[in-house]
Amino acid sequence: MFNLASEDVYQDGEIIIREGTTGDWVYVVLSGTVEISKTVEGKKFVIELLPQGEIFGELGFLGNVKRTATARAIGETRVGVIDRGFLDQEYNKLYSDFRAILNAVVDRFKKMTDRASEFSSPKEIRILDTLTVTYKNRESFLDAYNGNLSSGGIFISTKNPRKQGEQFLLKLRLPTLEDSVKIKCEVVRAKENAEDLKDSPLGMEVKFIDMTKKNHQMLKSYLVPVHK
Repeated sequence: MFNLASEDVYQDGEIIIREGTTGDWVYVVLSGTVEISKTVEGKKFVIELLPQGEIFGELGFLGNVKRTATARAIGETRVGVIDRGFLDQEYNKLYSDFRAILNAVVDRFKKMTDRASEFSSPKEIRILDTLTVTYKNRESFLDAYNGNLSSGGIFISTKNPRKQGEQFLLKLRLPTLEDSVKIKCEVVRAKENAEDLKDSPLGMEVKFIDMTKKNHQMLKSYLVPVHK
């Protein structure tokens, strides 16, 4: 059925292709089973089990992209490496427009799988507690409140928000911690006009751009154990 350059036997659990590596060999399952999986946030997701006769690794050949998934042998598995010269010869026989279509399909498929991985990853923890924050506004230090905190940023309720793009040091007081968490922030969006924002409160959305390892652990300890 295929012109094979070589054949290899893999024992149960052996990796044939590893996600994220480079390579453009195309394989066919001659006997046994090959598991195709992706890793998202350290967790393995099995996509498909390929029986005898199925091919894999084709995206690396067609689109010249890094391996999008890991292929692992289930039980003793024999695979054939399809002759690269044969593939190149057959591929080059295709009209250039059709080759361009194939490349576009591969590129779109890769983007879809990458996007699907984002949706499969754990959602960012976000809480709605009322917390007290302190920051400097012009010459004075102000106490304000927020009701929307995540590991990546915070919304501060205030009638006098700082301008978009401004950076400042924020002290966040968390009820479960004795010390304040000090975080360097940047204003992502300032909400100054209640008429334009309808039901949204006045204030500013800020993102965390720098904090010490200790402060990061303090914030994480508040978000995860208390609000898991």
